Amino acid sequence: MHVPSLIEKKRDGKELTKEEIEFLIQGFTSGQIADYQMSAWAMAVFFSGMTAVETQHLTTAMMESGSVLEYPKTSPPKVDKHSTGGIGDKTSLVLAPLLACDDNWVPMISGRGLGITGGTLDKLESIPGFNIHIDERRALAQLKSIGVFMIGQTADICPADKKLYALRDVTGTVPSQPLIVASIMSKKLAENLDRLVLDVKFGTGAFMKTRKEAEQLADAMTKVGKLMGVKVAHLLSPMDEPLGRTVGNALEVAECVEVLQGGGPKDVIKLVLDLAEQVSTAKRSQLAEWLKDGTAWKKFISLVYAQDGDASSLEKLGELHRAPVIKPVAAKAAGKVKKMDAETIGRVSLLLGGGRKTADDAIDFAVGVSGIKKIGERVEKDEPLLSLHARNEQSLQLVKPLIEKAVEIGC
Repeated sequence: MHVPSLIEKKRDGKELTKEEIEFLIQGFTSGQIADYQMSAWAMAVFFSGMTAVETQHLTTAMMESGSVLEYPKTSPPKVDKHSTGGIGDKTSLVLAPLLACDDNWVPMISGRGLGITGGTLDKLESIPGFNIHIDERRALAQLKSIGVFMIGQTADICPADKKLYALRDVTGTVPSQPLIVASIMSKKLAENLDRLVLDVKFGTGAFMKTRKEAEQLADAMTKVGKLMGVKVAHLLSPMDEPLGRTVGNALEVAECVEVLQGGGPKDVIKLVLDLAEQVSTAKRSQLAEWLKDGTAWKKFISLVYAQDGDASSLEKLGELHRAPVIKPVAAKAAGKVKKMDAETIGRVSLLLGGGRKTADDAIDFAVGVSGIKKIGERVEKDEPLLSLHARNEQSLQLVKPLIEKAVEIGC
């Protein structure tokens, strides 16, 4: 096939065939198609879009560029969720062990923080010893023994996605919906799932700023999943304020421990149960009971031990990762919280060291924001609105102006 002709075909808004898309992905992954040609093709997709069938073919080609997990024929249903990212979104750490309580297998392959959004892998690595790099053989054995693993993307899974995303990142084509869908779904479907729930965020702290954009993305991902034989459901979640009351790696894990022990913030519990209902055969009341009675907590302890983590540290993470400077931010007047801007608070956590400004940055597990008041809650003058956890006084002073912009108190 002739690469320039395929670029022109997509540039002119015509539909590419399965064979043409496979040729492009295979050639690019193997190095036979140059980066500049694939950049031109990605830009053509950005402007001309793709049909649902084209997007399915692209997703399949990217998924098949590497290994796809395989299971015994008699294995239980394989279920997972994908979130498009949010501030304080720690649901995976609660949802994965909860779903495994229902005799499902939960092969969860997660990512690191992207932009201001926290990553599941970064949170897990705040648990001393936790190993996110177990191989496929060990991961399958873990599914057989406890029904769940939580790992990072291996070199064998969707290499085409890794290579294409790196190119999109420097060519202005990251926001292309078909390319977003294929990137997300190729990795998730490489888990060889039976059921998948999508948590698509919208609002200031999400990539999709409006509900309409989130609906479009959710519909596109759902169509591709169904075309590929997976039962896909989706929820739209607002992200104008942080989820829960903490933002930051160890702080969020500590909050997950609270939820798994039967407590924790109501909004985190609700979202976990909403998501679990979509892919579990258990009733909501049973799922809620597993959170309250310690069943999911025991499963999480098993998960941590299985992946070399020190489970005895889980209830003292706040002490193990205690920031040197912890400063409450007080309300200047009494009233109700009208705004607790998720995007700004995410940026605060990033600047404190809880996220990465470049791919090579190290994460500071201890820093972040805790005790975050929720929109609609009443506060008195001088009552703490939240607390900042910083490595030093200098970084604390750097983020204080942002906090003032993030919070609004009204009558």
